[in-house]
Amino acid sequence: MIPIRDINPRRHFPVVTMVLVALNILVFVFEMLIPTEAGLDSLAFTWGLVPYELTTLKPIALVTLFTSMFIHGGLLHLGSNMLYLWIFGDNIENALGSLRFAFFYLLCGVGAALAQVLTGPSSTIPMVGASGAISGVLGAYLVLFPKAQVETLVFLGYFLRLVRLPAAAVLGMWILLQLLSGFASLGMEATGGVAFFAHIGGFFSGIVLVLLLRRRRWWE
Repeated sequence: MIPIRDINPRRHFPVVTMVLVALNILVFVFEMLIPTEAGLDSLAFTWGLVPYELTTLKPIALVTLFTSMFIHGGLLHLGSNMLYLWIFGDNIENALGSLRFAFFYLLCGVGAALAQVLTGPSSTIPMVGASGAISGVLGAYLVLFPKAQVETLVFLGYFLRLVRLPAAAVLGMWILLQLLSGFASLGMEATGGVAFFAHIGGFFSGIVLVLLLRRRRWWE
């Protein structure tokens, strides 16, 4: 299933969501200007989060908890993340307020990174991407708007169909897939790829944080 848009009007322009999308795109454009594969690798190892550096308490690792959220491994990686942020981020920003949403987003990203580090503390493979923080947005959306309709592309064999499904169904299936994939990957040698436990950690961080940070009257 691929969500296309949600039927959930917002009351205020989502400034922080737009800034986050713009920052991720700008960083990716900068990546594309790096002429060599070695240069891209250097960027990932310098500003991506390397679990071993965090668990051995290297100071730079604390910085990369945040910088890693804005680096992506390719156009598909960036595009899929920004699609989810664009669809679901505006309503969570409206619910929390812009400043609290920015704080929420960064904390979800940190929670996501720590969850992935716990599953592979000695890994020297850099973690990059906004998906952990965006997973927190999805968790918050499930809590606040479970009945909101989401237009979703559903694969039926060789055919695609656009259907409207409640957010609870779309996001419930998404987190179930992350859980199944994450636990299936335990014990396998780390070679890079999808950081499933970052998604899981971010999602449940978002559930907890939105309950702590949301305004009593979210439309204010």
